[in-house]
Amino acid sequence: MYQVKEIFYTLQGEGYHSGRAAVFLRFTGCNLWSGREEDRDNAICQFCDTDFVGTDGRSGGKYPTATELADMVAEEWHSGTNSIDAAPFVVCTGGEPLLQLDAPLTAALHKAGFEVAVETNGTRPVPDGVDWLCCSPKAGADMMLKKGNELKLVYPQPQLLPSDVDHLEFDHFYLQPMDGPNIVENTSKSIQFCQQNPRWRLSTQVHKTVGIR
Repeated sequence: MYQVKEIFYTLQGEGYHSGRAAVFLRFTGCNLWSGREEDRDNAICQFCDTDFVGTDGRSGGKYPTATELADMVAEEWHSGTNSIDAAPFVVCTGGEPLLQLDAPLTAALHKAGFEVAVETNGTRPVPDGVDWLCCSPKAGADMMLKKGNELKLVYPQPQLLPSDVDHLEFDHFYLQPMDGPNIVENTSKSIQFCQQNPRWRLSTQVHKTVGIR
């Protein structure tokens, strides 16, 4: 049984695939925060800006089988585009998607023609079949992943510096300004850091700038 908050067609707004058409498959639940505001101050991750509680979003629900869920992802893709040229792309996110994403679901998504990307906090094992692995580590969490395609560090996190993770085996390193009341200052700090450390690239949340999900 897969518990899903929402499934929707959009453009990826962050990181390496920014601007690419994608279906977002958002799972419910996270191991670093309950998702309830009353628990935020005691959570490991206190700056999350995503609603991943419940199954009440677009195409959300409880899906008994991997095939049924993959079929719904395909339905969302085809509802958003008529193109037969672009490879279907799904971003599995949350919350923490690796609490639920498993090998049968990645296989079902592949059978439906999708390239499968995952956005994870890096604290859970990765199932077979993931094509693109993006890890966004959080201060205070035990990071299991040591390699992948993309490391995206929300910045600044005083207890988790870029130098703490830049030795890991990722193909691309991104610094993303922490959203919130200090976004202007955080963006300025991120720009300065990337200019001084060219291995790191700036990742802004383009979807918020242009007003899409």
